[in-house]
Amino acid sequence: MASTVDDPQMPEEVAVEPLDRALGSRYLQYALSTIMHRALPDARDGLKPVQRRILFAMRELGLTARGGFRKSAKIAGDVMGNYHPHGDAAIYDAMARLAQDFVVRYPLVDGQGNFGNIDGDGPAAARYTEARLTAAAEALMEGLDEDAVDYGPNYDGTAEEPLVLPASFPNLLANGSSGIAVGMATNIPPHNLDELCAACLHLLKAPNARDETLFDLVPGPDFPTGGVIVEPPEAIAEAYRTGRGGIRLRARWQVEELPRGMWQIVVTEIPWQVQKSKLVATLAALVETKKVPLLADIRDESAEDVRLIIEPRARTVDPEVLMALLFKQSELETRFALNMNVLIDGRVPRVCSLREVLRAFLDHRRDVLLRRSRFRLGKIDHRLEVLEGQIVAFLNLDRVIEIIRTEDEPKPVLMAEFDLSDIQAEAILNTRLRSLRRLEEMALREERDALLVERAGIEDMLADEAAQWARIAEELREIRRRFGKDAPGGARRSSFAEAEAVDLPTPEAMLPREPVTVVCSRMGWIRAMKGHLGADAAIKYKDGDEARFVIPTDTAAQLLLMGSNGRAYTLGVASLPGGRGMGEPVRLMIDLPNEADIVALLPATPDLRLLVASTAGDGFVLPGSAALAQTRAGKQVLNVRQGVAARVCRPVAPGHDHVAAVGENRKVLVFPLDEVPEMARGKGVRLQRFKDGGLSDAITFALADGLCWLDPAGRTRTQSDLAEWIGKRAGSGRMAPRGFPKSHRFD
Repeated sequence: MASTVDDPQMPEEVAVEPLDRALGSRYLQYALSTIMHRALPDARDGLKPVQRRILFAMRELGLTARGGFRKSAKIAGDVMGNYHPHGDAAIYDAMARLAQDFVVRYPLVDGQGNFGNIDGDGPAAARYTEARLTAAAEALMEGLDEDAVDYGPNYDGTAEEPLVLPASFPNLLANGSSGIAVGMATNIPPHNLDELCAACLHLLKAPNARDETLFDLVPGPDFPTGGVIVEPPEAIAEAYRTGRGGIRLRARWQVEELPRGMWQIVVTEIPWQVQKSKLVATLAALVETKKVPLLADIRDESAEDVRLIIEPRARTVDPEVLMALLFKQSELETRFALNMNVLIDGRVPRVCSLREVLRAFLDHRRDVLLRRSRFRLGKIDHRLEVLEGQIVAFLNLDRVIEIIRTEDEPKPVLMAEFDLSDIQAEAILNTRLRSLRRLEEMALREERDALLVERAGIEDMLADEAAQWARIAEELREIRRRFGKDAPGGARRSSFAEAEAVDLPTPEAMLPREPVTVVCSRMGWIRAMKGHLGADAAIKYKDGDEARFVIPTDTAAQLLLMGSNGRAYTLGVASLPGGRGMGEPVRLMIDLPNEADIVALLPATPDLRLLVASTAGDGFVLPGSAALAQTRAGKQVLNVRQGVAARVCRPVAPGHDHVAAVGENRKVLVFPLDEVPEMARGKGVRLQRFKDGGLSDAITFALADGLCWLDPAGRTRTQSDLAEWIGKRAGSGRMAPRGFPKSHRFD
């Protein structure tokens, strides 16, 4: 509990409380301020405070939909000075969003000048643009002068601002909202106003209507940029029922035929909140990296509308397959996370269903109707009082004129003689001479009679709840007529479709198979040269470099690279540089450390099995599938300790039944292959034992065919009788046969 401290060094009445309590209370105040006054929209008018203040300030400036424009800097300055004490840049950004027809479904600000575009370019500076209200914004503020809503003081108490707008239509769902508060967030997509009005009218007709009926009237969002909603209807219904869910949205596309049997795909609508420039960059990266081999090129031919051209690799490509791949790997398909977290009555944050949001709007409209009706009754009563006094004056016109001419203070005399109120006497005295005609008296009586009829009608409506809802329904029909599907821009833009399952081919199957020869030099420069090169083909290398691996393969193949650090890396042949230059360093394509060398580079065939071993003499048989890596970092397959490196990575051919190992001490050991385990990763088992040095090379072979190696002249020599070198695994072996290379390697 807070207490005060008597200390001459401290100011009077200093409160002392525990730090955790002080921090907790202040953080709670901050959290509540963020939730209620910044991030979450009000369920009644669908606006955040900054948006509400912008619209109200523009109304105060007289910027009607049919009036003139004013500089955006002037508007932002008024909002900041009178209602919203935050940065003018933040206010201008919020106003610009209300003017962007690719962001909001029904813009509330009519912008003149550069207010940004769908490419992601921001608006011009506030001093260069102008703005005014739209008809939709005026509809949100109808009744502000008729005591329709409560007002509160602004931040410094010098003016008043509305706490909520009257909102003639459900703006929360029509334009959507998004925001991040403390511990909670909101994300509401825009909807079609015609459908929302239809749902509201149905709720007025049947308050206990089934959810399914509402979902039929509001089948899903209606995004400003169009697109195709591919979320199943039952998933959308569940999201509307609970207030949380996800909605998948795809770009709209079509196939455009070209001469000579060719075709191209034209994207005319992209998902909401996707910047076109970033989307084009993503698709261009897919072309460059060849992650989608069926894609040949991407062009942006957009002007006022969206037009993205997607070219296939060949005319035989299936458009559905190509688009399915692009949907998977780009923002041509997005998922909108729906979270209808709103402020109920401006106070309580709650995740609401579609029905609850519509109900909150309708209840607000009833409150607005009652307040406006009572305000109108007050105006009528005041006018009737004035009219009654003026009619009395006409009935006694000569006496009234006499009193005015003869009395120094005619007002009290009039009030006493004709039993008039102060308001009536003041109105008589303010009457102009030209109004004292006979026709004017008749007009006063007609006006009085009309006001009496109107007053009776308002009183009947205030006494009958059914009549109140009937009036609200009439107002909704008028809004539907002004902004519904038959109004300009009111038709639904987003359509619905079923996301058909497309059997996507494997990456290898998508690649066009063209013969190439992969060349990797001793210094690690790699390239893919067209065609299968012969043994005598002239291949150029950098000065001081020479050939190390020359592998005939095709563009759809993958290569397996083993590093001396025991990691296996995967290289797609299609992604390798062409053979016009000297290639590129392979270390730019994979994360092979500078201190690690390339042990082996070979095609990754489906049935590949590898004998891998370290300089310590440990090894095992590695399945080729276990060596394939999905990332640049590769996959650790052979565990090596410090001071030990991977030395051997050789394919095990079908029919091989023995292993031959040779150490740096020139001793050779031959033993059965089945003594070596098959593993996906590990240190392996000891293949050969050494007193000094380590393993130099190992190979598998068929014992019946003998052990082969290349002599220094490049000729193949075979040792058929291997009884002297055959032993148990982990033995030390015998000296190599006569003629064995001094390099202590089999090739």
